[in-house]
Amino acid sequence: MPHHIGEYIEAGDFAEIGKNVWFWIWMYRVHIFGWVTMGVAIFAFVSMTSLRPHRVLVIPGAGMIIIGTFTLAIASAFFYNFGAEGVGRTAGMSPEELSIYLNSILSTNQYVTCFIRFGRIFSGVGFMILGAALVKWKIVSSWLGWFTILFGLVAMCVILFIPVNFEVYKPLFHIKALWLVVMGVTILTKGIQLPQSNT
Repeated sequence: MPHHIGEYIEAGDFAEIGKNVWFWIWMYRVHIFGWVTMGVAIFAFVSMTSLRPHRVLVIPGAGMIIIGTFTLAIASAFFYNFGAEGVGRTAGMSPEELSIYLNSILSTNQYVTCFIRFGRIFSGVGFMILGAALVKWKIVSSWLGWFTILFGLVAMCVILFIPVNFEVYKPLFHIKALWLVVMGVTILTKGIQLPQSNT
């Protein structure tokens, strides 16, 4: 992103966004569509693996990841909308008027930060459960299953124990994107190993 908004929208954010507002808008659109694409990819994975006996872990794990993913997409849409709209709305405002405007969106912003935290927690739980399925039934390479569990655990711990510093979570966002790429390449090149179904 050309300018990254932190936990809350601040007065200085609008000036930074306004330097190249259309580029910022399009980058946020790509970011939000990335979350949607991740949700679609997880749904596709479920469609290939939701047989007995492993569906007992695959479906709840994938379900939590999908819930977390779309929660994060909704939270991103808030920053997308208020960040871009705020550039025009706050143009020419005095510091006092700007403070009033920021206070008017503060309660909504607080809900959104909760969405971000819960989205990350939900995703972390989902990665741990899905990883357990990958390891138990060797659906993909064992190291990838263990990595999925570890990633989910770290994602949860960061939000639970360092909840007020969103910067700490940034590397995990990029690791999640890398996980998606590795999973996709693994499935395309090696396929998935499905135990004999009991259905």
